[in-house]
Amino acid sequence: MIEGFLLGVVATASVIASAFFFRFWKHTRDTLFLCFGVAFLIEGLNRVAVLFLAHPNEGSPWIYVVRLFAYLLILGGILKKNYGHTD
Repeated sequence: MIEGFLLGVVATASVIASAFFFRFWKHTRDTLFLCFGVAFLIEGLNRVAVLFLAHPNEGSPWIYVVRLFAYLLILGGILKKNYGHTD
């Protein structure tokens, strides 16, 4: 019961962080904010998906594949920000 509550809290925090990053992206059009917003949204949706599984298993490889994708998205945004061309 408490695990479900805590997953909900983390999912809500991730979606709220995503909304802030999308707002920053809307004002600046900086792709780093967009990458962070999408990554936090993916993380939030991943937590909600775990919450609704019949037998939630944090050790499932698919959960970590989704998290890896979100983190690679952030890494890609950072690399683009630092090494991307600004014509």
